[in-house]
Order: sequence, then C-alpha cells, then structure tokens
Amino acid sequence: MTQEPTNVTADRLASFIARAFLAAGLPGQDAQSLAGLMVEADLRGSDTHGVIRLPLYIRRIRAGGIKAVPDIRVISDRPSAALLDGDNGMGHLVMRRAAETAIEKAKSTGIGWVGARMSNHAGPAALYVTMPLKHDMIGLYFAVGSNNHLPPWGGSESLLGTNPMAVAVPALEEPPIVLDMAPTVAAYGKVRLKAQRGEPMPVGWMIDREGKPLTDPKRADEGYLLPIGDYKGYGLSLVIGLLAGALNRAALGREVIDFVKETGKATNTGEAIAALSIDAFMPAADFKRAVDQVIRDIRGSRRLPGVERIWLPGEQSHAKWLERRAHGVPVAKGLRESLDAVARDLGIAPLE
Repeated sequence: MTQEPTNVTADRLASFIARAFLAAGLPGQDAQSLAGLMVEADLRGSDTHGVIRLPLYIRRIRAGGIKAVPDIRVISDRPSAALLDGDNGMGHLVMRRAAETAIEKAKSTGIGWVGARMSNHAGPAALYVTMPLKHDMIGLYFAVGSNNHLPPWGGSESLLGTNPMAVAVPALEEPPIVLDMAPTVAAYGKVRLKAQRGEPMPVGWMIDREGKPLTDPKRADEGYLLPIGDYKGYGLSLVIGLLAGALNRAALGREVIDFVKETGKATNTGEAIAALSIDAFMPAADFKRAVDQVIRDIRGSRRLPGVERIWLPGEQSHAKWLERRAHGVPVAKGLRESLDAVARDLGIAPLE
C-alpha cells in the first residue's frame, strides 16, 4: 500500500532548504532567496521543479558543477536590452536578477529584454515570468533545457531539449493568465517523478529508438520525448533554443551538458526574460479589465458533453497555491527520504 504524502508548511520547507544551501556554502541571503523561490514552485504545484530538485542542486554544488558564490554581472547593456553572465551560479539567482533588470528597463523604455549565459537550471519559468505582473507588465520567458531528450522531427539523435517558454498576462480581478509550457508532450521532470513514484508513463510521452511507445520511466534513457504538435513542437524547441541559447552565447545542441549525469560540469545554460509595460500601449487598468472579460467569456462558454469546467492557463496553479498555502505542501515518502539523506550528508537538522 502506497503511503500518503504528508503536508509540510511553506515556512518549514523554506527553512530546511535555506539551511541546506547555507551548509553547502552559499551566502545567507542567497540561501534564503533560493528557498523562497523553490517553495513558491511547490506552492504553485510545480512538483517536478521545487524541493524535489534540492538533492541534485546540492550534489552539483559540492561537485563543483555550480558555483556557490558567483559574480553575477551585466556584460552587455543597452537601454532596452542586456546580457547577464551568471558566473555558473544557481539559475534561480541569475534569473531573479535578470527579471529585475528587465523590469527596470521596461519602466524607462516600455520594454526590457534580458538574456543570461552561464546560468543553471532555475526551476519553473512561472517564477520569473510572473515577476513583471506586479508592475503592470507582461512577462515572457525562454530557456534552453538542462539536457537533450528531443530529436529533430524525423531524426533519431537528441539534439534539442524540453526548452520551456512562458507568458504571463495580468488581469484586474481574475487570476493572471500564466502559460508555462515545454514544446514536448511532457517535461522530463515529469518522467523522473513517475520513476520516483513507481508509476508508468502514459502512451504518447515517449518513444523508444525503434519509434515504439515507451511507458517505463526507468527506461527513459533508451528513448526520446515526443514534441507537441509533431513537427511544430520540434520547430518551437529549436526557435526557443536559438533565442535563449545561441543569442546569449550559451549552450545549445551538442554543447548542452546533462546536468543530472555530469554533476561536476558547468552547463552554461541560456535563458531570457522580457518585460513589456502595458502603459506603453494603453492604461493598465483598461487592459486588465479587458483581460478579465476575455477570461469570463471563455470560462462561461458552452462546454462539450462531460466537461465540468473550462480552465484558463494558470488557473489551476493559482488554486493549488491557495490550497497549499493554507494546508501545506505534500511531501511523498520517497521525497522525504531523499531530503533526509541530504540532511545527514550536510550535517543539518532534517525537515520537520
């Protein structure tokens, strides 16, 4: 019988994550910032990109694959655009800085586009693409995946990743529209989560090297992820990779390092974020009121038989955030055991 997950409050989870990063050599403020961002991922329901990644992050830091005290700096600066060098620091810290820089530029010029090189895995795109919302701005995000699992359409060599993109649009009274997606049917983190839980993958997530359906997540290395929309998903992954990787002098294609298998190597992950000021086009309140109306029109539209509700992008994450903020983040037995192992290895108190 599978043991039910236990709920842990956001504050306790953040405290544990911060202690772990502090013990791994990160400065106190950086450890706190990372903890806040990672817990926010879990609160939003991004279970594959939150605290579950902590053991891997710690392994990479201790193996030298991530720099504990980086010098994150701007290496190219224009009024509406900039390029950051993350100095191989934690991707969350790099992209938080990138988002803040993009927002400041958008305040002055109406738009800010900031690319990043020498970054690392930064959790879910929604963490950063929603930051401009507080400033009445639209956010856009692109990144190169942290390993390659997608071949070009018709090919049998993985040269592209689950390169994510995200868009966040503010509303007035409704939850914001937040589209956070990979160009593959499933992100690879979901495959790992299935393996950890001992669950099979649905048909349609992956194929093996003969092109046949692959449903055993423990055999994922023997196959490839499938793109959304067939050749369209492949094309989307390529374009995202060019914007986030090649444009930022970051890794793409054969240069991409598998951050799970090669923990001691820098990945030179490329990411990009843009902030677009609504006031450059119209009063922000008018725009957000119009977004509310579109949301309500779609939600209240005629449904197909058997459909209970039409959801908008980001609505379910918002509902999950409210529920988990009130009742805690569910931590499964396997995850708890891996976090306990991290605590023993670092010599810190375990997760309460």
